[in-house]
Amino acid sequence: MSIVLTPYWSPDEGIQKLKMEARAKTPAAPGLAPPVFSTKAQLDRTLLQLRSRTSPIEKYTFLAQVKQADVEAFYKLCLEHMPEITPIIYTPTVGDACLQYSKIYRNSEGLFISLKDKGKIGNILRNWPLANEARISVVTDGSRILGLGDLGVNGMPIAVGKLSLYVAGAGIRPSSTFPITLDLGTNNSGNLSDPLYLGLRQRRPSDAEYDAFMDEFITEMGRIYPKVLVQFEDFSTDHAFSYLARFRNSLPLFNDDIQGTGAVVLAGLLSAARLVPIPRGEHRILLFGAGSASVGVAKQLMSFFTIAGMSEEAARNQIWLVDSKGLVYVGREGVAEYKMYFARRHYTGLPMKDLTEIVKYVKPTALLGLSTITGAFTPDVIRQMSQSTPRPIIFPLSNPVHLSECTFAEALTHSNGTAIFASGSPFGSEVIGGVRREPGQGNNMYIFPGLGLGAILCRAKSVTDSMVEASALGLAGSLSWDERALELVYPRIERIREISAHIAVKVIRAAQKAGVDNSTDLKRMNDTRLLEFVKGKMWNP
Repeated sequence: MSIVLTPYWSPDEGIQKLKMEARAKTPAAPGLAPPVFSTKAQLDRTLLQLRSRTSPIEKYTFLAQVKQADVEAFYKLCLEHMPEITPIIYTPTVGDACLQYSKIYRNSEGLFISLKDKGKIGNILRNWPLANEARISVVTDGSRILGLGDLGVNGMPIAVGKLSLYVAGAGIRPSSTFPITLDLGTNNSGNLSDPLYLGLRQRRPSDAEYDAFMDEFITEMGRIYPKVLVQFEDFSTDHAFSYLARFRNSLPLFNDDIQGTGAVVLAGLLSAARLVPIPRGEHRILLFGAGSASVGVAKQLMSFFTIAGMSEEAARNQIWLVDSKGLVYVGREGVAEYKMYFARRHYTGLPMKDLTEIVKYVKPTALLGLSTITGAFTPDVIRQMSQSTPRPIIFPLSNPVHLSECTFAEALTHSNGTAIFASGSPFGSEVIGGVRREPGQGNNMYIFPGLGLGAILCRAKSVTDSMVEASALGLAGSLSWDERALELVYPRIERIREISAHIAVKVIRAAQKAGVDNSTDLKRMNDTRLLEFVKGKMWNP
């Protein structure tokens, strides 16, 4: 298949426009291709060319060219070499791609809507060439890209990369993906002074202006694209929570930083808890870092306790937050409103900032890092964790890899090999005590493709908390016996299509139970038939 631009006349606007169309790739006429040519050999040749690139960003730009030239070849490479390709098209390399976007930009892969378009956002949305085929949109304003801060329109690779994973991981058709970057300025002085910067050279507006822009954007999205599922990505902490609450019932929408991260961590914790010889209700979870992702994870992790029969209040009491000022508790100065739900209500001591001391006080069984502070899980912290529990659960989840709170080797070394480990970015395997151990990677890629696929197939009116929880339970239940024997907390990424199909079924059933589905035919299918249906809807290159 190839994507071609076809001119057409727009009678409403009185102008000629271009639209993208997917067409089957026709064989080259005799003489226009080498005498001995095969698609398989060309894929091998492309992989060889990819591996000849020395830096990750060179590999990223090369794959972007492959995707533009031959989308089927691109996704065949992704599916056949998932562990190798995923870190290039998404984390950690996508962080570098965002930082350098205004320098490496060649052509647009998504739609840009700027603050200057206020009042005519609908017109801009209609310019997407594949409007009739759009089913899933990743929307970012670039204000909090990974752990890299406000990158403005340079955040577009995040939207493009996530949608590539929807295609590779869940079989969403490439023509159904719709990347959108909202340019509301940037507070990054480096961008503002960069002559090559592709976005508006102005600081971000007031919250009132922001809200008015977002209200118009969501209204027009719902009106023009009623079949599109929207995923919010990398909004600043305050906006991430407020816009999720403001718009989640206006159209099918979820925030991956809050809900997707929470779901993948919940799944990992459920898997890890099987390896720890203590009752579920005795686990204590400490989250280091208290931004939108961390608080979203904390809210999702309440399910870890409530599905075992604990009350919401009891579940909340098993979760502690630590931010830049230390342990979060009621009465401490500078605690943001969105953190207050998890603020400790009965702590009366002095402010506690040192993480080792906090671990000693809380005695957590699980330590999760979402701080983007390199090396925050020091040897002392890890050793203190090991004194609190026989199998410390240590999840340094910050991205990219150079911002991880600790490495896999450090977690194993300082816990004497007892740590159960998963990270946000990939680490290699390690040998300790003569045994090779494999790290887990709590990548949201395990969750959002299946969650999105399920929501699209059942034509969900909204994405409920129960659907997000179902995606986590589906992921936790997808480990094979071999993977469990190796003490893996996440399944192998090579199985992503199988995993996404399994999650999609769980999500559809949750949507049906919540009464937000619009596809009545799926209700009549048993789970086996529904799984076959889901797999049959997956696009294959």
